[in-house]
Amino acid sequence: MTDESNLGPGMSMEGTLLQLMGIVVSEASPERVVATMPVKGNTQPYGLLHGGASCVLAESLGSIGSALHAATSGKVAVGVDINATHHRAVRDGVVTGVATPIYLGRTTTSYEVVVTDDRDKRVCTARITCQLIQAPSGS
Repeated sequence: MTDESNLGPGMSMEGTLLQLMGIVVSEASPERVVATMPVKGNTQPYGLLHGGASCVLAESLGSIGSALHAATSGKVAVGVDINATHHRAVRDGVVTGVATPIYLGRTTTSYEVVVTDDRDKRVCTARITCQLIQAPSGS
């Protein structure tokens, strides 16, 4: 179960795509974000993990890390770019995503996210960039 107190100010899993896809965050800091996601329920018609599901996992982890970094300066993070390379297929089990920063700046952040399967084989490598903006009033 995700400890939402680690997600940063104003962030909740309740009613989100992360909750719908079964993503569970186990570690969250600006330096490293880790989460798991079941393959079941996140597949394409051939029964393989959907590439879009890997992208959702990657963008979520990079966004959480970026938001935690942004919060130290009263800002929020918004995703502006993501790219992903899918290396191998997965049919069952759980995948794990680990996001580590490439760059943590004042106005942008970039994270590399490596998604692996139950055998610790790389499934996907993604990069996400977020823009850091002033928090809207009331957030």
